[in-house]
Amino acid sequence: MTKEEKAAQRAEEKAAQKRRREEKIRAKANAKAKDEAKNGKIPFYKRWWRGIIKWFRDMRSELKKVVWPTPKQLLNNSLVALAVMAAAAVVTYGVDQLASGFVYLLTLIGG
Repeated sequence: MTKEEKAAQRAEEKAAQKRRREEKIRAKANAKAKDEAKNGKIPFYKRWWRGIIKWFRDMRSELKKVVWPTPKQLLNNSLVALAVMAAAAVVTYGVDQLASGFVYLLTLIGG
C-alpha cells in the first residue's frame, strides 16, 4: 500500500467515524424529543430556548438570501432619500407659514 492509499484510507475512516458520531447525536436528540413528547408537555424554559434558537437560525438563513446593494447604489439611494426629506421639509414649512398667516388674519378680523 502506498502512502497516498494509506492517507486516503485514514481520511475515509475519519469521515466514517464522524458520520457515526453525528448519527449517534441525532439518535439521542430524536430519542429525547420522543420521550418529551410521550411524557406530555415540554417545560416552558425548553420551549422558550428552542424558540429563540429557531428565530436566530431563521434570521441567519434569511440574511443569506438578502441581495446587498453596491456602494454606488447605496450612495444613490441615500441621496434620493435626503432629497425627498428636504423637499418634504420645504413643503411642511410652506404649509406652516400659510397656516400661520391664516391664523394671523383671523385674529386681525376677529379682534
